[in-house]
Amino acid sequence: MAQTGDGNKTAALNQVTATGKELIDTIDRGIFDQIQPIVNQLYASHYGKYFANTIFGIPLGNWLAAIFVFLLVYLFRKFITNVVLSFLLRLSKKTETELDDLIILELKQPIRFLIIIIGFDLFFQLTFLKTETWVELTLSSLLIVDLYWFLYALTPAIQKVLYSYSHSSDRLSYELSNFILRLIRLLIIALAIISLLYNFGVNVTAFVASLGLVGMAFALAAKDTAANLFGSIALMLDQSIRIGEWIKVNGVEGTVEDIGMRTTKIRTFEKSFVVVPNSIVANSNIENFSRRGIRRIKMNIGLTYDTTPAQVKTIAGEIRSMLTTHEGIAHDQTLLVRFDEFGDSALNIFVYTFTNTSDWARYLEIREDILLKIMKIVEENGSSFAFPSQSIYVEKLPKNFTMTEGKTIGGG
Repeated sequence: MAQTGDGNKTAALNQVTATGKELIDTIDRGIFDQIQPIVNQLYASHYGKYFANTIFGIPLGNWLAAIFVFLLVYLFRKFITNVVLSFLLRLSKKTETELDDLIILELKQPIRFLIIIIGFDLFFQLTFLKTETWVELTLSSLLIVDLYWFLYALTPAIQKVLYSYSHSSDRLSYELSNFILRLIRLLIIALAIISLLYNFGVNVTAFVASLGLVGMAFALAAKDTAANLFGSIALMLDQSIRIGEWIKVNGVEGTVEDIGMRTTKIRTFEKSFVVVPNSIVANSNIENFSRRGIRRIKMNIGLTYDTTPAQVKTIAGEIRSMLTTHEGIAHDQTLLVRFDEFGDSALNIFVYTFTNTSDWARYLEIREDILLKIMKIVEENGSSFAFPSQSIYVEKLPKNFTMTEGKTIGGG
């Protein structure tokens, strides 16, 4: 069954290549039939004997005609391409989607390359080399490259479709879209290489089979690379991290810049660039700060010990009221303001709440506003903030105890 499938693929490839070659042959055969009679008239002219001199067995007149035609095609390739694209764009305006416009614009370079192939074909026809084996092999190889170039040019349109779907669906993330796009491009390149090998007479079936044995040995030697590849697939399917998110994994904290097929690239807040293998990321605990939506404010407000119980109660109540009505506080989350403990040097009021944003700059702005309002509340209630201090109480000193230059001196 496998051989039958390979045979069908080979037959399809041959049909596509043959169709392309027939198209080019039709184009340049018509041009050749128009140019060669002109060259023949040149041979029949008064200076015909000079143009009839041969170089490598080919008349000089045909050499000059071949070079002239190729240069003409090369110089007018942009003009011809623009004419073709303008015609196609006029047709695409009748459709509502913009994908066909994108596809047509991406086909500019493959069309130009196709025109160059036609120029080469005309050159070899006018020099009577078209039937040479190496010429046929070269032209067919160039045609295969251009055919797959056409397919590769469709990938930007595929990319746009995947990105638009990823915006409207949570099942397909931006990173997974990139991964699928890379696989499609790799598949096109791989098929192009296989087609070129077949065109050069390589037994593709045997070659692929030999690659399987080599691949097994390579997989054993490159198991870490395979682990990273499967790790990247797991990350994209789980959607545990995305590009632009702030994460912490394996001791590395920063913003995700790229999730590749082998590594995840993270930009730390010190602007260092850290590359972490995907196998490590997939098997580590990931702390994703960007998805929490809110940020916590937790602090102890230390009041001096000369603050009365009534003042402590009033200050705690006003702070609670202020936080309850503050626009930057998440009111559906836990909010605690309580006289908590007798500290070593302060009466501590415990404050525990959450901001309604996870953005760091906005969080700092909200926290600053809250701290300033707490300072105002403490000041208006006649109290102040405590600072670490110690009080030393001396019950009785010896009569002969004196202090000199900061030194303690005792008399006996």
